[in-house]
Amino acid sequence: MGLIAREVESRGIPTLSMSSAYSITAAVNPPRAVYLDYPLGHTAGKPNDHENQRSIMRDTLRAFEDIDSPGAIRTLEYEWSSDHSWKDSVMRPDKSGASSDARVERYATPQYQDSDDETLVEEGCPTCVFLEN
Repeated sequence: MGLIAREVESRGIPTLSMSSAYSITAAVNPPRAVYLDYPLGHTAGKPNDHENQRSIMRDTLRAFEDIDSPGAIRTLEYEWSSDHSWKDSVMRPDKSGASSDARVERYATPQYQDSDDETLVEEGCPTCVFLEN
């Protein structure tokens, strides 16, 4: 999303990314982002907790006013639970030392499946077909 956000921003439309994966967000370097230390897939708040969701969205939109340097990531100060046990099955190794976190390592530079993909990107953003050149 950071790559698309940068292209949209280059066309004069402000963007703001929401993330629950700080290192991934930092690696793709969107123009501006908010980070929420919630489980992946819950970036907009807890299910069926409408007040939590509204509060997160208010703080997220406020970041348009607060973030003044490109690439900044603002951390939203919300807690998923009173302890961090929910992270045990996601980000930490189990008793055998194996991690259940199946995400691959992230890089600061784009990674392509093959040279054709890289060529397509260099020629123009193929996923931004809705933007005029």
